[in-house]
Amino acid sequence: MEYVKVTFPTDRLVYIDGEESGNTNEVLRVEPGTHLFELGNLANFRPATRTVTVQDTTALEPLEIKFFRKDEE
Repeated sequence: MEYVKVTFPTDRLVYIDGEESGNTNEVLRVEPGTHLFELGNLANFRPATRTVTVQDTTALEPLEIKFFRKDEE
């Protein structure tokens, strides 16, 4: 099992490979491999999706996947 933390300034649902998988700013479990991360259909964030390969993580050191508000630089 691998671990990720999808970050965003506010709480949002996280979709991994099209499935609702938890919330932003929490440590989430995923299978090892390449996954598609999204924050749903509110279009106030960027990038629209992130495709990330997840491997060699731990619960204490999850892979951080960042999303930003569209108005942030």
